[in-house]
Amino acid sequence: MRVFVTGGAGFIGSEYVRQLFEFRSHEIEEVTVFDKLTYAANLESLTVVQSKKNFHFIQGDISNPREVRKALRNHDVIVNFAAESHVDRSIDSPREFITTNVLGTEVLLEAALDLEITKFLQVSTDEVYGSIAEGAATESNTLNPSSPYSASKAAGELIALSFYKTFGLDVRITRSSNNYGPYQYPEKLIPFFVKRTLEGKKLPLYGNGLNIRNWIHVSDNCRGIHSVLIDGQPGEIFNIGGIFSSTNIDIAERILNYFGTGLKEIEYVADRKGHDFRYAIDSTKIQQEIGFEEEIDFSKGIIEAIEWQERNLKL
Repeated sequence: MRVFVTGGAGFIGSEYVRQLFEFRSHEIEEVTVFDKLTYAANLESLTVVQSKKNFHFIQGDISNPREVRKALRNHDVIVNFAAESHVDRSIDSPREFITTNVLGTEVLLEAALDLEITKFLQVSTDEVYGSIAEGAATESNTLNPSSPYSASKAAGELIALSFYKTFGLDVRITRSSNNYGPYQYPEKLIPFFVKRTLEGKKLPLYGNGLNIRNWIHVSDNCRGIHSVLIDGQPGEIFNIGGIFSSTNIDIAERILNYFGTGLKEIEYVADRKGHDFRYAIDSTKIQQEIGFEEEIDFSKGIIEAIEWQERNLKL
């Protein structure tokens, strides 16, 4: 395969690229990372693959048709990680999210169709389901996004599926729960709280801190994504969720306990606008149809994630 990975210098995308070379090198003829290099990108996350002869990096914007078409020629597969992804930022500036997550996805799809790309995998999020009061969302649940971010991801999915239904483009979609692990930019919960603790600052928790999230290690998520690329079916959607769910205050406590500080370091702040209370997804489909299973236990994975941030954060 000649794989075109958009957003491949980001947190999840770079893990996927590293896995391609570490575990899938026999399947790969060429890997091109196409990334805009926004604030959350990190070229250091690709250091281990930059010397590979079949690795290429191109700085570019998926919402720019000319840049996309020039870079995409002579590839077989697109895996689209490129996205604006921070909910708080989407509340402050929705247009950037619409431009990248909606328009950018359409630009990629149109180019894929014209250049006869064989597979298009759209990486999405459990947030498209909105808050789940009880049970867990399956792939057939109605989409009910709450934030400009999750709405833009839902729109990107629907556009992708329209290219499958209308034009016959082989489109597959994954929806993952909260990712954690190395190279995560410190605006997301775990690295943000680690950074605050190392700076001697309090940890701001929205509302009462009881909002519930499901967690999966970025390595497990990327294995799941690749399994869908290889063994999934065109037009299908797959949830990729972890076993572990917890409240945000539990995550804060785990980080504070690691550093030996107390709950006095938690500061409750006004809740976020449109804050979903609980995310939960059912991963039965990917387990039964593809055989994917989570491998990294959260209790071990979070310690490794904290240790990585402790070593690498620039304070």
